[in-house]
Amino acid sequence: MTERNVLGGALEPCSTDPTTGFERDGRCSCHDEDLGRHELCAVMTEDFLEYSAEYGNDLTTPRPELQFPGLVPGDRWCVCLPRWVEALDGVRRRHIPETTVPPVVLEATNEAVLDTVDLELLQRHAYE
Repeated sequence: MTERNVLGGALEPCSTDPTTGFERDGRCSCHDEDLGRHELCAVMTEDFLEYSAEYGNDLTTPRPELQFPGLVPGDRWCVCLPRWVEALDGVRRRHIPETTVPPVVLEATNEAVLDTVDLELLQRHAYE
């Protein structure tokens, strides 16, 4: 069965350079084993990478044993849905800059995220 994106179309790849996804297949697919819910395709910002590292998930340091190259601003990556929501909440409380919430690639974001974040909010944070 083809997975769908938040716009209702076929789920497009998020990134193959670097290769993302829970199964490192380039897609933000749903997997029962994926407790982090890597279902949201986002374009990394420096502020988000710093924020993520500050809260225990260093996304910039390469981890070859996990097939992880390390990320730089501008890379697309299937991020953990709870971390994206957490960054959004931080911005709402005005503790951190707006650029901490990385822009969302709607066509590559799994429709499963709609159980947590509504489409209007995703569209406000869409990557142009």
